Amino acid sequence: MNRAAAALAVPLFAIATIEPGLSVGPPAMAPVTIPFELTLRHIIVKVKVNNSRPLAFLLDTGANAAIIRIATATELGLSLQGSVNAGGAGAGTQAGRRVKDAKWSLVGLDRFSQPVSLALPLTVLTSGLGREIDGIIGGEFIKQFVLELDYQARTITLHDRQAFAYKGKGHTLPLDFNADGHPVVKATVTPVGGKPIEDRFALDIGSGLALALHSPFVVEHDLLGPQARTIRAIGMTGAGGRSTGRVGRVAALQIGPFTISNPIALFSQDKAGAFADPSLGGNIGFQVANRFRTVLDYGRRQIILEPSPAFAEPFDRAFSGLAVRAEGPTYRVFRVTEVLEDSPATEAGLAVGDIITSIDGLAAESLTLAAISETLEKPAAHEMTIRRAEQIMKITITPRKLV
Repeated sequence: MNRAAAALAVPLFAIATIEPGLSVGPPAMAPVTIPFELTLRHIIVKVKVNNSRPLAFLLDTGANAAIIRIATATELGLSLQGSVNAGGAGAGTQAGRRVKDAKWSLVGLDRFSQPVSLALPLTVLTSGLGREIDGIIGGEFIKQFVLELDYQARTITLHDRQAFAYKGKGHTLPLDFNADGHPVVKATVTPVGGKPIEDRFALDIGSGLALALHSPFVVEHDLLGPQARTIRAIGMTGAGGRSTGRVGRVAALQIGPFTISNPIALFSQDKAGAFADPSLGGNIGFQVANRFRTVLDYGRRQIILEPSPAFAEPFDRAFSGLAVRAEGPTYRVFRVTEVLEDSPATEAGLAVGDIITSIDGLAAESLTLAAISETLEKPAAHEMTIRRAEQIMKITITPRKLV
């Protein structure tokens, strides 16, 4: 190196020298913990759009760009342009609009915002959860941070994605992404009486199910053969409309070193839509995810699973045989939309179209769809008053295990 080059080398290295009290680049963000509401096994957080009132948005790893409900977008006076078609579970699509010049921000997280991209009706989501849902946020938000999800505390903690260093006792697994940008993990399903099957599964915290096995996977491995003890899936409606399948169990689901015994599973029979995707074995949903404290680190393409106190809880829910939707401006009209054959519901004499006006002495006005759902998953006798046309009837329904 000649003398001129050597002289230039000193200042170049000096630029990277950090003197006491000085820093280079923005400081690492301190962790921020945000509470969430859990409704029918779905995570709901408070969001503002263009400094609006607090809105209820669903956190969903099965979504990417931020979506707002068309009715909410209209209320807020947002600019809606063009048209789009969006799909999901079910064979159809729903029509929506593109959103211009709107940003959302998470209540409790200062100085962070992202664009709202789409506006969709989301009517199935609101009636299915029995409450106002104003939108959905997903991968585009999650990947800006390392997101720690604690179902027991009902909090998400957002960590600086560059500075994060995990110090717990959980297990780290590689994370991949499918063509839609949704997180995917390798897992092994063991059918009842069958051999273990390894495949790729989407981690879908926006699904209230435990495990949804995609129809090509079900067919390939003959999972609905004579050995399967299943019932018809009812009330299965997604973004793409009605979804069909059978509900039963698998002997085990293994994710990394963790084995979950006898989880309830949906064996999809869809011909199109998300649950007919042949590139994945299925989706892992809330009823598995809530057994862990989960760290999603999209930047490092990894997920960290730490068993929670709920890890060993059995899948022992009862089934009523009823599918119920909430209607009306306050979501306090509870209509039976489907009745399962040979179930507690048919034994009690319930029919499609019945309106539930009280359960166990509690009037519908004081109930929520979530409370009704929770009640009807308990294996005990429940007194119910229903309205059928102009007739008022009192019945007793006793949910029980069906699979």
